Amino acid sequence: MRYVGDVAVGAVGLGAMPLSIEGHPDEARAVATVHAALDAGVTLIDTADSYHAPDDGAPGDGERLVARALAAYGGDRDRVLVATKGGRGRTPDGGWTVNGNPDHLRRAAQASARRLGVEAIGLYQLHKPDPAVPYAESLGALRDLLDAGTVRAAGVSNVDVAQIRLAREVLGDRLVSVQNRWSPAVRDSEPEVRLCAELGLAFLPWSPLGGISRSSLDGASAQEADPRFGAFHRVARERGVSPQRVALAWALARSPVVVPIPGASRPESVRDSAAAVDLVLDERELELLGP
Repeated sequence: MRYVGDVAVGAVGLGAMPLSIEGHPDEARAVATVHAALDAGVTLIDTADSYHAPDDGAPGDGERLVARALAAYGGDRDRVLVATKGGRGRTPDGGWTVNGNPDHLRRAAQASARRLGVEAIGLYQLHKPDPAVPYAESLGALRDLLDAGTVRAAGVSNVDVAQIRLAREVLGDRLVSVQNRWSPAVRDSEPEVRLCAELGLAFLPWSPLGGISRSSLDGASAQEADPRFGAFHRVARERGVSPQRVALAWALARSPVVVPIPGASRPESVRDSAAAVDLVLDERELELLGP
């Protein structure tokens, strides 16, 4: 278990984006994937109001899917922390927009709460800084949502060290998480990971399997020969596990505040990801995988 604020969660979460954007699985497989994650000990599910397919969906589809999957789950739902995000949108051609206007964020959070079927969102994250809006003003909307009880805790995403410090100044200890891209292939958020450890914030890396083949079920990766990633495959062969599991175990070993949120679109892959909590890498392996 690791902590997001004062909430204990499984050390590996589920990124629900692949369940509702372009190429998403059908409803039955998507729900089965969420249920497999919960059965495997995952208790953090990350989604966003912008996770939908522009050609056959609508804003909030990802949140609705998570709500339906949880409603249909026969196990303990009370232990699950659902995190969602606001401040981004989709264009008809599949692109992404950003909107950090405070009024928009307040309305977006209220709509997200309705779709999730909750009185208060467990963790609400500002999806991305909007260059057209002063960041402090966008953060002020999160502060208002916290004060109003619409959300219980707040997070920020796609941010640098200065933006994290500003968020802490505006939100105080109600800021509990940072969500940046960080993986074997993309390691430029190391300063943000260190700052999160210093401040006691959870660091939720998105796309934590970058540099490794999309799924361990798809066979060998063309990147196995790449010296930057080959070590993950080497350790995986030695351990008899997937390179994806090694990548997540490496992330967990880097800092106690890291809670990876790998995406998944089938039960088999989410079970493999969840098993990374039991893979403890030794010093030789960690040195081989690199800083």
